[in-house]
Amino acid sequence: MSTKTIDNIRNFSIVAHIDHGKSTLADRLIQATGTVAARDMVEQVLDSMDIERERGITIKAQTVRLNYRALDGKDYILNLMDTPGHVDFAYEVSRSLAACEGSLLVVDASQGVEAQTLANVYHALDAGHEIVPVLNKVDLPAAEPERIKQQIEDVIGLDASDAVAISAKTGLNIEGVLEAIVTRLPAPKGDSEAPLKALLVDSWYDAYLGVVVLVRIIDGTLRKHQKIKMMRADAHYEVEKIGVFRPKMLDVEALGPGEIGFITAQIKQVADTRVGDTITDERKGCLEPLPGFKPAQPVVFCGLFPVDAAEFEELRAAIGRLRLNDASFSYEMESSAALGFGFRCGFLGLLHLEIIQERLSREFNLDLIATAPSVIYQIQMRDGSMIEMHNPADMPDVMKIEEIREPWIKATILTPDEHLGAILKLCQDRRGVQVDLNYVGSRAMLVYDLPLNEVVFDFYDRLKSISRGYASFDYVLVDYRAGDLVKMSILVNAEPVDALSMLVHRDRADTRGRAMVEKLRELIPQHMFQIPVQAAIGGKIIARETIRALRKDVTAKCYGGDATRKRKLLDKQRAGKKKMRQFGKVEIPQEAFIAALKMDA
Repeated sequence: MSTKTIDNIRNFSIVAHIDHGKSTLADRLIQATGTVAARDMVEQVLDSMDIERERGITIKAQTVRLNYRALDGKDYILNLMDTPGHVDFAYEVSRSLAACEGSLLVVDASQGVEAQTLANVYHALDAGHEIVPVLNKVDLPAAEPERIKQQIEDVIGLDASDAVAISAKTGLNIEGVLEAIVTRLPAPKGDSEAPLKALLVDSWYDAYLGVVVLVRIIDGTLRKHQKIKMMRADAHYEVEKIGVFRPKMLDVEALGPGEIGFITAQIKQVADTRVGDTITDERKGCLEPLPGFKPAQPVVFCGLFPVDAAEFEELRAAIGRLRLNDASFSYEMESSAALGFGFRCGFLGLLHLEIIQERLSREFNLDLIATAPSVIYQIQMRDGSMIEMHNPADMPDVMKIEEIREPWIKATILTPDEHLGAILKLCQDRRGVQVDLNYVGSRAMLVYDLPLNEVVFDFYDRLKSISRGYASFDYVLVDYRAGDLVKMSILVNAEPVDALSMLVHRDRADTRGRAMVEKLRELIPQHMFQIPVQAAIGGKIIARETIRALRKDVTAKCYGGDATRKRKLLDKQRAGKKKMRQFGKVEIPQEAFIAALKMDA
C-alpha cells in the first residue's frame, strides 16, 4: 500500500455518556456516506443484538468502513468504531480505542458533561488520541451550546471553541463532522514493507464461519492463504477469508497498514484468539509483540444454576458459546447443596450480569437461578496465608480468620444541585467516605470512596430514582481494605439456603437481614404448614418472619353434636401440620430468589 493511500485512512471511535447519541451519529455517518442503501437503513444499524435495540444501549463495540469524498476532492477510508457508554463495558471501550488514532467526543448540548463522558475521554487521552468535540442535540429547546463548550474546557481541559454543533437525529451538519474527521484527526502510521504485525482487537463465534477475528494492521500486509501465527497463544493458521464491515461483511484480497478488518482461518478454539494478541507471519514474523491489553478483571461474581438439573449440559454449552463472544466474562464449575450443579461466573458489573443472564435465557432458552451477587474478598488467615473468596458459602471457620478485606472503589457522581442532599445521604448509608465535592457549572461533582459490596446490589438504581434519572455515576477499583464483615445466612424452615447467604458489614446486618426476611415472607407462597424465615449470623438469629399456613376448614361438614367433635378434628389437623413441617419441603420459586436479590436494604 503506497504512502499516499495510508494518508487517506482515518480510524476513529465515538465516545460519550449513555444516551448522548453515539449510535444515532453512527447511523447518520453511515447514511451520509451512502454505505447502506436507504431501503436497508434502520435505527441503531450497528447494534445487532435484540437486547441492544430494546434497551437502547450498545453492548458490543462495532466496526464499519465508510468511503467519503471530502471537499478537497480526495477519497478517504473512514473506519468507525461505535463504543458502549455504560461503565460495565469500559473494557470494550479500551479495546476499541487501542485500534484508533482519534475520537469524536459527543456531548449532549442540553445535559453537558456527565460522569461517563469524563471516564471515556480519559480512556481516549490515555490511548494518545486526538479528540474532536461534537455537540449533539443542538436543535433541542433546552440546548445551550456556548455554556456546554465552556464546561468541556473547564472540566476536561479540551479546547472546545471549534466544537462541531450537530443534531444526529435530524442529520444537521453531519457533513461538518465528516470534514472534521478528515482534517483534524491524524492518519495512521505503518510500513507496508515491514513484517506483518496486526493487533487482535476482538473475536467472536459465527455459526457458519467459525471464529471471526477483528484485526487492526499496524505494519505489513495480510493476504488470503497467508500462514499466520498468534504470538502469545503460539497458534498457527492459514487465512481463509479477509474482509471489512460495511456494516455487512465484504470480502477483500488483502489488508494493509492502518486498515481494520476481519479474518477467518478455520479457528476452532476462541481460546487461541486472545484479545490483545499480536498476529504475524509464520515464517518472516515480527520480533516484538504489541503491548496488548490488560485482561479484564471481573468485579462481581454470582452462581448460575439451571432450574431443571437435567439442563446442566445445555447450560455448560451455552456459557461456553457466550464466552466466545465476550472475553470479559469468566466462569468455573461449582455445586451447591440446594441448587445442584452450576457455574460461578465473574462479571464486570451488575448490568453485565443482567445482560448475560438475559442472553442465556433468550438465545438458549434456559431457565436459570442466580445467587446473590458478591465481590472478591481477601481473607487473611491466622496461619499467615491469604485466600480469595468469591462465594460467601465458601467462608472458612471464623476462628481461623485474622481479618477480611473487601474491595473499595472511587466513585465520581455528577448531579444537579437539588438532589445533592439525598445523594450524600445515600453514600453515607453505604459506608462511603467523601473525598471531594466541587461544582461544574450548576452541577455538583462528588467523589466518594465506597465499598464495592454496597454498590453491586442496587446502588445505581437507588441513585437514579432519588435524582429522577439526572445523576450520572462512574467508578474505578482502588484497593482492598479491612472491614468488620460477617456472614449472614438465611434459614427457611430451619434449613440454610446457601444461594441467599451473603457477607455484610456488622453495622448493617440487622437492617439487611430484616429486609431480606420481610421480602421472602411476601415472595414464598403459603404451604399447608407454618414456615419460619430467619436471618442468622453464626448461631444468633437476627431477624425472623413467619409465613402462615394455609387454613382448610376441617369443621365445615361437622353439623351439630358437641364441641369435642370439632376439637378432635382441629387437634388432628394440628398434629398433621406439625408432622408436615418436619418432613415437608419448602418450594422457593425462582422469582423469589431474583426479587430477594434485588431488594434495596
